[in-house]
Amino acid sequence: MKSSLLLLFVFLTTLLHAQQVDLEKLDNYFEKALADWGTPGMSVAIVKDGETVFSKGYGLMEVGEDKQPDGNSLYAIASNSKAFTSYIIAQLVNEGKLDWDDKVKKYLPYFELYDPWVSNEVTIKDLLCHRVGLGTFSGDVIWYKSDLTSEEVIRRIKYLEPAYDFRDGFGYSNVMFITAGEVIKQVTGKTWGQNVQERILDIVGMDRTVFSLSKLDAVGNYATPHAFENDKNIPIPYTDWEEVGALGGLISSVNDMAKWMSFMMSAKSIAKNQLWKMQNSYAVNRNDRNDFNMHFSGYGLGWGLSDYYGRLRVSHTGGYDGMISAVTMIPDEKLGVVVLSNGMNPPTMAVTYYALNAFLDEEEKDWSAEMLKKKLERKTKDTRVDDRMASRVEGTTPSLELEKYAGTYKAAIYGNIDVKLEDGSLRMYFEHSPELSATLEHWHYDVWKLDWDNTHAWFNFGTVKFNMDNNLKITGMEFDVPNDDIFFEELKPVRIE
Repeated sequence: MKSSLLLLFVFLTTLLHAQQVDLEKLDNYFEKALADWGTPGMSVAIVKDGETVFSKGYGLMEVGEDKQPDGNSLYAIASNSKAFTSYIIAQLVNEGKLDWDDKVKKYLPYFELYDPWVSNEVTIKDLLCHRVGLGTFSGDVIWYKSDLTSEEVIRRIKYLEPAYDFRDGFGYSNVMFITAGEVIKQVTGKTWGQNVQERILDIVGMDRTVFSLSKLDAVGNYATPHAFENDKNIPIPYTDWEEVGALGGLISSVNDMAKWMSFMMSAKSIAKNQLWKMQNSYAVNRNDRNDFNMHFSGYGLGWGLSDYYGRLRVSHTGGYDGMISAVTMIPDEKLGVVVLSNGMNPPTMAVTYYALNAFLDEEEKDWSAEMLKKKLERKTKDTRVDDRMASRVEGTTPSLELEKYAGTYKAAIYGNIDVKLEDGSLRMYFEHSPELSATLEHWHYDVWKLDWDNTHAWFNFGTVKFNMDNNLKITGMEFDVPNDDIFFEELKPVRIE
C-alpha cells in the first residue's frame, strides 16, 4: 500500500511540474532563436514521461515559399540514424546471431584497415564507438555524393592513414558505420533500410520516417535543405544517402523522433545496458566550471554520453547537406528534446538546452544569444578562405599548354578523376560522383580554382594543384578545399594516362 501511494505521489509531482513549465514562453523563445540565427526553418518536439508534451514547426519549409513546417514535417536526421544502426546490432546480439566481440572479418572477409593486425582485431563493438584509429570524418570523400556500393567503399578504407593508435583515441568514423550496415546485411540477408523498417519503424509506430528519397513524394510534407553561401540560404536538392544509410540515411519528423525517444527511455528498450555504456571517453576540463557541471563525456554505441547537472545525458547530433539535427534525452527524468532544421546555421543546441533547463528547473539562460555570439566569433576567426585569396599571385601563367593537363588521374581511395579540355577550358569529372564536376579556372602558376557546377553545403572555395617532375611531366594532383567535413586532400590522385 505504501509503495503504491509513493508511486502515485511521484507521478502527480512529475505531472504537476510538467504543467508548471511555461510552454508559451518556450514557444516564443524558439521562434525568436530561429529568427536571430537566420535559419530557414525548424521543428521542435519535447517528450516527458512517455508523452509528447510539445510539438511545433517554425519558419519556412523553403526560402521563397510561404509554407511553414509542423511537427510532422520531414527532415534528414543524418547521424542521428547511427543509434538505429547500433540498436539493430543490439537486437542481433540478443538473438544470438552475432556477438559484440566478434571480429568484423568473420562477416566481411575483405575488410582491411591501415595495418594487417588491426584489420584482424577490429570487432563489431569497435565499429560503433569511433576507436579504430582513423581521424574524424576520414574517408567521407570516398562515399560523399558517390555511386559506390557499401562494399566498394569498405574495400577502399585500407588506403586511409591512421590518426592515432588502435583503440587509443576518438575519431568520428562514418565509414565504420557503413561497415556496420554491411555486417547487418550479411547477417540478416536484408538491407539496412529493410531492417530499420521491420525492426524499429514498424514496431515503434514511426509511420512518417523513410530511408529512401524515392518515398518522399508519397509521404509528403518535407522540408527543403539549404546551403549557406554569401550570407544567403540557398535551396538545394536532397542528397541520396540510402546506400550508406547506416551512417545517416533516415528522414523523419520530430513527432516520429519523439516516439523514438520515448521508446528508448521505456522499459521495452534494450539500449540502456548495452548502447549507453561508455566505450570511448573524451577529455573534460575539470579545472574550470563548465556550463552543465559536467564530470564525464564520451561515446557509447551510436550515442554520445555525458552528465547534465548530475543526470545522465544521452544525445547525438546530425549533419546532412543543408540540414542539422539534435536529439537529447535525460533518461532518469524521461525527458527528451529533438530539433530538426533545414539550414546550416540552426540554433539546435540553444533550443535544446533552454527546453531541458525549463523542465529540469535549472538556471534560465539565454543560450541562443550566448551560443550565437560564440558562433560568430568562430566564423570571424576562420580565415582559411580569406588567407588563400590573399595569397593569390596575380599575373602568372600555367607552365604548360592546357591540353597537357588533360588526362586521367587515379586516387587509390576513390577511383578515377578525369580532366578534359572542352571549348578552351579545363573540366574536372569524378568517376563515381557526377555532382562534383567543376570547371577549372586558372588561379596562379599550376594551381586552378574549382568552379563547382553545383552548390554544395559543406564547401565552396577550393583549388587543385598539378604536380610535375623535373622534366615538367605531370605526375598527379593535390586538392585544397578548406572545410571541416569532406577532405579532398585525402584523394592524392596520380596520373595514369
